[in-house]
Amino acid sequence: MVAETILLMIVFIALLIGSYTDFKVREVPDWLNYGLIFVGFGLRLIFSITYQDADYIIHGLLGFGAFFIIALVMFYAGQWGGGDSKMVMGLGALLGLELSIDSFMIGFIINIVVFGALFGLLFSVYLAVANLKAFAKEFNRRFSEKKKEKWLVWIGTVLLLVVSAFLPYYVRVPVVVLAGIVLMSFYVFTYLKAVEGSSMIKWVEPEKLTEGDWVVEDVVVGKKRICGPKDLGLEMSQIRKLIRLKKQGKVKRVLIKYGIPFVPSFLIAFVVTYLWGNIVFVLLRI
Repeated sequence: MVAETILLMIVFIALLIGSYTDFKVREVPDWLNYGLIFVGFGLRLIFSITYQDADYIIHGLLGFGAFFIIALVMFYAGQWGGGDSKMVMGLGALLGLELSIDSFMIGFIINIVVFGALFGLLFSVYLAVANLKAFAKEFNRRFSEKKKEKWLVWIGTVLLLVVSAFLPYYVRVPVVVLAGIVLMSFYVFTYLKAVEGSSMIKWVEPEKLTEGDWVVEDVVVGKKRICGPKDLGLEMSQIRKLIRLKKQGKVKRVLIKYGIPFVPSFLIAFVVTYLWGNIVFVLLRI
């Protein structure tokens, strides 16, 4: 019990620090991420030796492996930045994974999905309100450009609703739900792209770039590509090169896409898991 308490306290403190830096500078420092990994494996190895229980280190390896796969998928899908991905690997090493449906790690993963989605939606609303004029202009532009898609979505929705009227009740309900999802998906996608275009894409001077920043457009100097969207985040060598090119007057600014700070949603998910467990199980019991 003492070992578990120590591990949970370290996770909580790390998530507090990570949430602050993610909000403040939109970056999670490497010393924190790598520190979590080393401390996680180090403490679990010590606990395994002290208590003569190999489960501590085995669970740590399983947790690290599980979150490594999740982080890899989310990073290459463009949903998480490098800092977010490295942090969850460290969390996996500290929390460990027990092969049980009601384990802390399973509940934590489920809660990250639920509260990550809610946090992302609320943060996008905040960005839209904070940049209301630019958002409204971008939304109207994108909406007017999608006239064909809009009509197809509405026709598809109406057809599904008409068909549902002739179906048995147990089939009608899923079809009506599907119609609603089709209609909402179009508007939600347009809304999210408008938020991205108005609030999350900025021109940045090379000196203010940070490792892992996502570049929106290729930067080409003298027919030589310096960086671009395919890089999956800027490297320090590219940033140094961009700074040199700016001093030579060849590059002024770089178009960057900022992501939503997701570490605070990890903190929320952790607190909920600690206090109540898997939120899906909690809701099913109500």
